[in-house]
Amino acid sequence: MIDAVIILILSYLIGSFPTAIIAGKVLKNIDVRQHGSGNAGATNVFRILGWKAGVTVLLIDMFKGFLPVFWLAGMIHQSPEFLIYYQIIAAFAAIAGHIWTIFAGFKGGKGVGTSAGVFLGLAPLPLSIALLSFIIIVALTKYVSLGSLLAALVFLLVIIYQKYILVQNIPNILLYLGIAAVILIWGSHLANIKRLIAGNENKISFSGSGKNKAE
Repeated sequence: MIDAVIILILSYLIGSFPTAIIAGKVLKNIDVRQHGSGNAGATNVFRILGWKAGVTVLLIDMFKGFLPVFWLAGMIHQSPEFLIYYQIIAAFAAIAGHIWTIFAGFKGGKGVGTSAGVFLGLAPLPLSIALLSFIIIVALTKYVSLGSLLAALVFLLVIIYQKYILVQNIPNILLYLGIAAVILIWGSHLANIKRLIAGNENKISFSGSGKNKAE
C-alpha cells in the first residue's frame, strides 16, 4: 500500500512539471496561458514560440508520462506479478499532474503529450499507430485538436483489436486505462469539439507565426 502511495505522489509531481509555462517564461518572459489558445501545452507553445520550442515541450511532456510507468513504478515496486497495476497508478497520476498541475494553480495542459508518453511505456505498438494517425490527420486537416481526439480513439481501438480479435494477452487494466485516457482527453477538448462542430476551430500554421488562437 505504501508503494502505491509513493508512486502516486511522485508520478503526480513528475507529471505536474509545467513545461510549457517554463518555456514561455524562459524564452519570452510570458505566461503562455495568457496567449494563443490559453492552454499550457505543446501546441500552444508551437504557435506562440515556434516549432523548436513546441517540439521540445512535447518531448519533455512525453517523458513526464514515460518515466513514471517505465522506470519509477518498477524501481519502487519490484514484484513482476503486480507491476502493471502500479504502472497504471503511475500513469493516471502523471496524466492528472499534467492536466491539473500543482505548480501552476491546477491549470495545466490537455494531457495528450503526457498520455502519449505513458502509453509509449505501456503499449508502444498501439501508441505508434495512434501517433501515425495523428500526424496524417493534422497534415491533412491542420486541426491539432481533431488529430488528438481521433488518435486517442485509434489507440483504444487498436488495443480492443489486439485483445478481442487477435486474442493477445492484453491486461484488462490496460484496456480500462485506454478508456479512461480517451475520456480525459475528450473531456479536456470539449471547447475544441464545439468549435469543430461549429466550423470555427482555427487551424495550425506550420510557419510558426503564432496567429492561431485555438487548440
